[in-house]
Amino acid sequence: MHPWLWLSLAIGSEVIATTSLKLSDGFTRPVPSVVVVIGYSISFYALSVTLRNFPIGVVYAIWSGVGTAAIVMIGWFVFREVLDAVRLAGVGMIVVGVALVNGLGR
Repeated sequence: MHPWLWLSLAIGSEVIATTSLKLSDGFTRPVPSVVVVIGYSISFYALSVTLRNFPIGVVYAIWSGVGTAAIVMIGWFVFREVLDAVRLAGVGMIVVGVALVNGLGR
């Protein structure tokens, strides 16, 4: 599988796991708790495969940045969490930071 697909799998499974972490209610609900463990396991495996092809700083910046932005949006849409101008600016800075780490600022 192409390294970018591995990274996409790592991000997607991490976002699912993190969302399930919220739904697990402190690991008191069994199904979301199992999804957390499986999701993070898949994410870390896919992340490790991605690291065979890309530098660790780039991979981690993309994985954490895209994951954070996705979780903020899920929090807003699914859990009705507040998404104000300050939080939007923070997500914007994350996106810019990821772009810079990836060399778009050269």
